[in-house]
Amino acid sequence: MSSLDDFEKIAPGNAIYDWTLWARDDQLPDPQKTDWTTWLLMGGRGAGKTRAGAEWLAAQVRGGAARVALVGETYEDAREVMIDGPSGLCAIGNPAERPVYEASRHRLSWPSGAIGHVFSAEDPEGLRGFQFEAAWADELCKWRQAEQVWSNLQLGLRLGDRPRQVVTTTPRSMPLMKRLLADRRTLVSRATSFDNKAHLAEAFFTEIASTYEGTALGRQELYGEMVEDRAGALWSWQMIEAARIANAPPLDRIVVAIDPPVTSGPDADECGIIVAGVAGEGAARTAYVLADGTVHATSAAMWAERAVALYHAHGADRMIAEVNQGGDLVEEMIRLADPAVPIRQVRATRNKMVRAEPVSALYEKGRVRHVGEFAALESQLTAFTGTGREKSPDRLDALVWALTDLMLGHQQQPAIRVL
Repeated sequence: MSSLDDFEKIAPGNAIYDWTLWARDDQLPDPQKTDWTTWLLMGGRGAGKTRAGAEWLAAQVRGGAARVALVGETYEDAREVMIDGPSGLCAIGNPAERPVYEASRHRLSWPSGAIGHVFSAEDPEGLRGFQFEAAWADELCKWRQAEQVWSNLQLGLRLGDRPRQVVTTTPRSMPLMKRLLADRRTLVSRATSFDNKAHLAEAFFTEIASTYEGTALGRQELYGEMVEDRAGALWSWQMIEAARIANAPPLDRIVVAIDPPVTSGPDADECGIIVAGVAGEGAARTAYVLADGTVHATSAAMWAERAVALYHAHGADRMIAEVNQGGDLVEEMIRLADPAVPIRQVRATRNKMVRAEPVSALYEKGRVRHVGEFAALESQLTAFTGTGREKSPDRLDALVWALTDLMLGHQQQPAIRVL
């Protein structure tokens, strides 16, 4: 069927809004399996998870559910994706049956009288005191306090003959996900970004997806696979998730660290560029990763300009630049972009594993925070074993330089020589 008009010819009236006629099999619960409490829909970016979750919840309301819950990563995410987004509850189904969102009350109201309470995973206690017949949890793997939020949601799922919930998420290796997958009451569906190719921009596949094809990040973000921690890696996904926060406090110092590529041109490695800051004293001193500005630059001038732009955008205090490969040329390129930027040149005298281990230990001690999500950087961290088989970990190298300067500079003199 080539178009909506073609479909309307054989599905007049309300049939046009019947999701079961349009959905892929993975976007519907398996009709052969009925003994489930949680429908876990794991998928890659753009795989159609949101539409499936919204359609399922809307069907529960049409079926008589009077109290439902929506839990997003934040209130803003819930509204922009689950409610007002192109696949959200206010954009699907028969217009006469769509809900109205009351932003001041974080509440959806359906014409039938059903009420949907909207919650933020940033506020686990906000779920207390509510009860539901059905729930939709979106991007569960991005919830910073997933265990507590999930527990409170389960305690509220207690109305009706058979309370159920749908979870739509790009998977990550975390204890809660492993428990859900092992639970006999969980119905699991899987979808990839490629399954929904007809509804995504061609450029997404030719320019973005192709970059990550065959990588651990690609398996997770495109194919919706739960990538397990790599044996021998210095970082685990659990460490990364534990480090994630939404906002940084006022910072005492900010640096931009650069790991320049050996060569330039179309085939050159990426130039690792990481922005990080620090706050606190003594044992409370904590580093905050603010931005990953890594760029595949065809010229040295390009990465230098990118680094200087980030320096000014974040109000940084200093540039940290590795000069093992480029020597004085590295500083010269930065000076051409902005002669006033303070630069500290550093040179590695030990291998990557030795330099990275103390930084990994900071994560284990809870002294590093990621302000947001840095998928490509985090993929490099969790894949790094120091065996030399990995592609040049440019982002990781820049991160190590930044955090060493902020947190370990005085302890790392054998590994770093300040020029």
